[in-house]
Amino acid sequence: MQTTFTEKQLQDPAIRRSNEILRNCVHCGFCTATCPTYQVLGDELDSPRGRIYLIKDMLENERVPDEKTVKHIDRCLSCLACMTTCPSGVHYMHLVDHAREYIEAHYKRPLTDRILRWILAKILPYPMRFRWALIGAKLGRPFRFLMPDARLRAMLDMAPKHIPPVSRNDDPQSFAPKGARQKRVALMTGCAQKALNTDINDATIRLLTRLGCEVVVAEGAGCCGALTHHMGKVQDSHTAAIANIRAWNREMDGGGLDAIVINTSGCGTTVKDYGHMFRNDPLAKDAARVSDIAMDISELVTQLNLPEGRDQGLTIAYHAACSLQHGQKIKTYPKDALKRAGFKVVEPADSHLCCGSAGTYNLMQPEISGQLKLRKVRTLEAKKPDIIAAGNIGCMMQIGSGTNLPVVHTVELLDWATGGPKPQALQRTEDQVLILR
Repeated sequence: MQTTFTEKQLQDPAIRRSNEILRNCVHCGFCTATCPTYQVLGDELDSPRGRIYLIKDMLENERVPDEKTVKHIDRCLSCLACMTTCPSGVHYMHLVDHAREYIEAHYKRPLTDRILRWILAKILPYPMRFRWALIGAKLGRPFRFLMPDARLRAMLDMAPKHIPPVSRNDDPQSFAPKGARQKRVALMTGCAQKALNTDINDATIRLLTRLGCEVVVAEGAGCCGALTHHMGKVQDSHTAAIANIRAWNREMDGGGLDAIVINTSGCGTTVKDYGHMFRNDPLAKDAARVSDIAMDISELVTQLNLPEGRDQGLTIAYHAACSLQHGQKIKTYPKDALKRAGFKVVEPADSHLCCGSAGTYNLMQPEISGQLKLRKVRTLEAKKPDIIAAGNIGCMMQIGSGTNLPVVHTVELLDWATGGPKPQALQRTEDQVLILR
């Protein structure tokens, strides 16, 4: 794609990077075949190619974003299926992130949009605030019919039936390995996940210590910044990321780290991108150190001696989170680990398509998100599994709200198969089975 940025514009590192990305696009349209929003809406401007044209025009002309441009960019899930499909290597993630940052800086949204986005940015990344919000939403759910905005109704629907107690395992500390130490790793405990499902971090700690890892929860580490980063709120996202970078560098310089392990794939994609996010910052070297050793839990498990389990007699429908299969290019590790642990693993049709969760997307774009959820649930249930497994809390919540099948994190199943407790979702009666519902 030909671009016409001026030399002055190209002095801006963000513009220079976007120019490189735009020039790689050859208009082939392969991306439209795998774009979930294009599949649902059928509008060229709701495809990656269409959004690329809108972004190019907006950035080149340095214009104030109009409502049309903002609407179509807001509808993007950032599922990154287009990056998997693109034969030219267009790094759409960096381009759309830049566009969102530009929109946040230059576009004045309607008052209701500004309020809702502010609420999400000030609550979701903070576990205790989020817990109180979930309790409020749970109390307010009987009155959802009074809510005039579908987004407000979606926020009320988000509250789970069961809000787990705080897990003290998420506090800064170190967990000794069972037996000889193979690795020393830092666990990113996250933010929203600590309010919605504490079993995931607990299972991760049990599994890794059982496999010979010393697991450290670093003092000062918290939210990865992904939620605000994808809203274009760069100051908020960078503040969160800086806290993590400093916390994990202290551990690397102290007891040393072999990996920073992440069990929420949306967070993993962002942490692995810290090196790019801070490439022009004094923290560039420290950020790159973090990105270099960041791993999804499934990556780390493949490096450890996961015992080969007996046949569990259970069929697992594996949902591949977009942030894992497209963002991090991890496709086989979770399935291989589940099979080794003794589970039969099946995959749904169109496994490359998003479930519609996408961070805050299911709250800000509930109609499109709902259509994608129904499609995903149908394809998963068609496999007639006993359990649905996923590696991302957002996907678990989204899918769990549309099915009566238990939805469990991959690491919970691996922990169970190697001597840990049976996942809570499998212990509940049918009307209680989904702790995330």
